[in-house]
Amino acid sequence: MAKKGNRVQVILECTEHKNSGQAGTSRYITTKNRKNTTERMELKKYNPILRKMTVHKEIK
Repeated sequence: MAKKGNRVQVILECTEHKNSGQAGTSRYITTKNRKNTTERMELKKYNPILRKMTVHKEIK
C-alpha cells in the first residue's frame, strides 16, 4: 500500500531564461512538504543554456 503524505512533486522553471527570448527552457523537478512550505518555492539552480546560476521558481 502506498504512503499518503504531504510530499508533492513540483516543477521549477528559470525566470531569467523566460524573459531572455532564447529558445528552450530550463526546468527542474523536486519535491516539497506541502504542510511546511505552503508558498511557492524559489531556488538558485544552474541553467545550462545561459551557463550560469539563476533563480528558478515553482510553476503550476
